[in-house]
Amino acid sequence: MTTGSKAPSGRPWLHRKGEVIQEFGTVKQFPIGLSHDARMYSCRRLNRVPADGAEEVPAMLSRLLAAHETILTDAHDAAARTGRSGDDGTNDLLVSQVVRTGELHAWFLAEHLVDTPLVRA
Repeated sequence: MTTGSKAPSGRPWLHRKGEVIQEFGTVKQFPIGLSHDARMYSCRRLNRVPADGAEEVPAMLSRLLAAHETILTDAHDAAARTGRSGDDGTNDLLVSQVVRTGELHAWFLAEHLVDTPLVRA
């Protein structure tokens, strides 16, 4: 963590940086009964992050819904594969946090797109 000056009273100290203790995309050797390859596969799958552009709200919601579908398709595949490889922890994380949450978010997004016209200039 950074040291030195304090944040102004009553305001958050933004943009703080800390020392990197593990590089992005790497795994440590812990005694969890999984091979390095299995842990690296899970690490790569869990590190994927979508990014959408700025456009009109209905178009953004539509693109966000498509991104959720992409993530859900990939998460279903990753969950099945991690389950087959014996990585029950990652399988549970993918199913309970990514799939279930993603399906709920996709449903809410889809409901907001019902009868929402795209504004054309």
